[in-house]
Amino acid sequence: MFGYYLDLALRSLKRHPGLTALMALSIAIGVALAMTTWALVHLMSRDPIPQKSAQLFFPTVDAWGPSARNKDNEPSDLLDYATATALLKDHRARRQSPAYWMNPAIIPDKPGAHPFVSSGFAVSSELFPMLDIPFEYGSGWTADDDASRARVVVIGHDLNERIFGGGNSVGRTLTIAGHAYRVVGVLDHWNPQPVYFDVPAFGGFMVQRLGILLPFHTAIDMAVPQAGERPCLEAPERGFDGLLRSNCTWISYIVQLDDATAVHGYESYLHAYAQANYRWPPNTRLRGLLAWLDYQKVVPPNVFILRLVGVGLLIVCLVNTIGLLLAKFMRRSAEIGVRRALGARRSAICAQFLTEGALVGLVGSLGGLLFTWLGMLWLRARFPETWSGLTRIDVPLLCLTLAIGIGATVLAAVYPALRAAGVRPAWHLKTS
Repeated sequence: MFGYYLDLALRSLKRHPGLTALMALSIAIGVALAMTTWALVHLMSRDPIPQKSAQLFFPTVDAWGPSARNKDNEPSDLLDYATATALLKDHRARRQSPAYWMNPAIIPDKPGAHPFVSSGFAVSSELFPMLDIPFEYGSGWTADDDASRARVVVIGHDLNERIFGGGNSVGRTLTIAGHAYRVVGVLDHWNPQPVYFDVPAFGGFMVQRLGILLPFHTAIDMAVPQAGERPCLEAPERGFDGLLRSNCTWISYIVQLDDATAVHGYESYLHAYAQANYRWPPNTRLRGLLAWLDYQKVVPPNVFILRLVGVGLLIVCLVNTIGLLLAKFMRRSAEIGVRRALGARRSAICAQFLTEGALVGLVGSLGGLLFTWLGMLWLRARFPETWSGLTRIDVPLLCLTLAIGIGATVLAAVYPALRAAGVRPAWHLKTS
């Protein structure tokens, strides 16, 4: 029976190609607008490391006291140097790492090549296994390198292409801010967006490509300047040493806690640390990764409005399609009256027109796939190159686009189909 309905639907759509194209175009535009905005918001707000996110936490400690707290009584999002080094020394989590953002100058060895700035972070060796960071060559540095303040560096894939031509550069020397560092590892296209381990530094999504990772203590010893946010309760003394002695907060801190017992233990440790080091009652927080990203508003609330706008535009297009389907179906009232007079049931008439609606939805959805792809390409052309992952088109997105297009069109066809099935055969036979 479905084959019969499908044949009738194809014949009907071929009789009015212009109207069929108009309905399919309306569906395609609505689906594309809805899916493009949905995909963008979904990719921006997704879990950046789903295999580990439940074990990653961000501690914060109030180092300024009640007079400097905001209206929500929250401590600063970042740690000062004294607190960060104290947490690192105590080592109460399974893995932990401080992180601060920097933009040092890279000095190529090639004759005629000019120095350039590269973005990176100062972290500890435990960040690599903690975040499952992939390597193309080599590996991260060791805990002994941390302790000895070794001049080693891990470089990004693009920087390796630019400086060393993309080959295995492990063991070679890279000059950073006038000092020589030994390359121990090359990252394998690692470009997390948002850069969840140091969100407060620049708001989450980094425009520059990740170029280098330096040992935290080495970067401190070499006085590699910090970039990004640096709120201070009091103005620091001049120079990098003044920053280290100041109450300015400029260091992110991430820990890995494997279970609820470890989380509770670390919360108790933070409370005891604050109680022992500050005059005011302890004011600490320990947020999980997803709660931290939400607290930091990595995806601004007005971005989520885009999703509603996309759905609203899809509804407008569907309403337009309902009108076109209703006009098309009711023009065939005489045909429907004859079929009803010959014994066709209302359910059969309704099923025939729903099949026709589904066929329009399929054609419109295929057009919606094309427009969604073009929409994502348009966004990719306007976003920074490092945000290309936010405009990714994958198989689940394609399948969802098809399903939503067909499903929405079938729903839109329900009212016109019911109206067509309700045609009175006697009245139309009398008038025809």
